[in-house]
Amino acid sequence: MKPIFLLICLLGCGWFGALPAAAQEPVPFNGLLLDALGRPIRGARIWTQDAGRYARTDRKGRFGLTDVRADDTLRVRCEKHTYLIPVAGRRSLRIKLLEDLRSETEESAQLLDYGAGYVRQREYIGYDSRITGEELIRTGCTDILSALSGLIPGLNIAENPADGSYTVSIRSGSYQKDPTPLYVIDGVIVPSIDHLQLAQVAYVVVMKDATIYGFRGGNGAIVVRTKSAETERLRR
Repeated sequence: MKPIFLLICLLGCGWFGALPAAAQEPVPFNGLLLDALGRPIRGARIWTQDAGRYARTDRKGRFGLTDVRADDTLRVRCEKHTYLIPVAGRRSLRIKLLEDLRSETEESAQLLDYGAGYVRQREYIGYDSRITGEELIRTGCTDILSALSGLIPGLNIAENPADGSYTVSIRSGSYQKDPTPLYVIDGVIVPSIDHLQLAQVAYVVVMKDATIYGFRGGNGAIVVRTKSAETERLRR
């Protein structure tokens, strides 16, 4: 009888009920916002309960959020109206806004497959430091890592005298053995940024929190945007 009595007590205290909520880890979320005719909606604002983080749809109606929980509700602000869209455990949504604050939603495997590179800027916070290519050149250094050293608070770069290689870390409390951050060039994850010349760089973003890239971003990320990619974006 004692085990049964203990189980009843645990259920009564809500101990088991707390497990699902604790297990709901926030995940990156991709979305596409359309009007009733299926046309992309540009400039709409989307957020969850955390009003400090929000995304805006780009000209193709795309948006991305970094931390979305299974039980969250998306708030979609469009033309002075706010639509409430339950996430309901989905990790991507194709949303069509209708009249009378109604909407049609469907999960999209295609949007989910795009991953964190779905949109150029997922949210309007989260970037810790952004340095332009011109600022890097003014340091007088010839490579990105040396130029970044001393410009970014919390960025530690140590040169190995034996082979001239660098040990790079952004987060002092990293839980991984290798503290090396993730390197991303024009949305593509790369093993190194040593080959880039400073003249090629439009800007560099150093992210202490790079969870938009999943576990690989646990040590932060150094995200490089090249001038050629930025020029191509502006042409679109």
